[in-house]
Amino acid sequence: MYDVLVVGSANADLTVRVDRRPGAGETVLGTDLVESAGGKGANQAAAAARIGGRTALLARVGGDAYGELLLGAQRAAGTDVTPVIVDETARTGTAMIIVDPDGDNSIVVSPGANAALTPQDVAAAKDTIAASAVVSLQLEIPMESVRAAAAAAEQAGTRVVLNPSPAPTADLAPELLSVADPLVVNEHEARQLSGLTDGTPSQWAQALRDRGARSVVVTLGGDGALVLDASGAENVPGVRVKAVDTTGAGDAFTGALATRLARGDTLPGAARFAVRVGAAAVTKPGAQPSYPTRAELEVLAPEQPEG
Repeated sequence: MYDVLVVGSANADLTVRVDRRPGAGETVLGTDLVESAGGKGANQAAAAARIGGRTALLARVGGDAYGELLLGAQRAAGTDVTPVIVDETARTGTAMIIVDPDGDNSIVVSPGANAALTPQDVAAAKDTIAASAVVSLQLEIPMESVRAAAAAAEQAGTRVVLNPSPAPTADLAPELLSVADPLVVNEHEARQLSGLTDGTPSQWAQALRDRGARSVVVTLGGDGALVLDASGAENVPGVRVKAVDTTGAGDAFTGALATRLARGDTLPGAARFAVRVGAAAVTKPGAQPSYPTRAELEVLAPEQPEG
């Protein structure tokens, strides 16, 4: 039995820090290249495992050095990598990341083996899906595979946490919205998917729930999050920290949220915990290397008194 099964992408992150991001046609000098484990799916799995969630990952990696890097990082975090498929004919997905002095980033992803994760791969993992309390999904794998995982989870009675990132250029499929509990979006994604050109996080969340999502979480960076479910809307305050690198912070939030939902927390309660994990993650460089254990979380982003 797993708390969380993540079905998604695994990428090698190739990161360079710069004094400022280049403009069109411009070359700037950066730091030495840093290679680390990433990918939205693998990030969420690592975040869940490091805080103690019983976690498994269904993904595809290549039979190359980056694939070994990603598998090693998952094992070190405590993730069960038995479902991961090693494709000897493919290159592992990569993400090229530029980070500025404020910790903000620009990312280009080359999908590699992620693009070959098929609905058949998902079908072969139906028993693992059924043995999980929560399935966490993102959009860095083929959409038909995301839909297959959502359908398998619904059939098994497994809760679905859906993070529609990268945001689709068209409307999110109704069958995905209808199983999302919650739909986890940042402000940009919330505005785009809600269809509202203006408005507030609360209005975007309500529009997404009206479109079919069972519940919605809008992440607000340093300002925390807005949650909306059948009980109503609630603002979850942020935790103030010094941001070093925001890469993968949203994935840390989502992995932590999924874990606490699997353990029976309410959505606002799970979001309060996830805000702390996301805040802790931005205090260190990289994605997975920045994710805290429970002990580290108490130091980097201690629980705040309510009210």
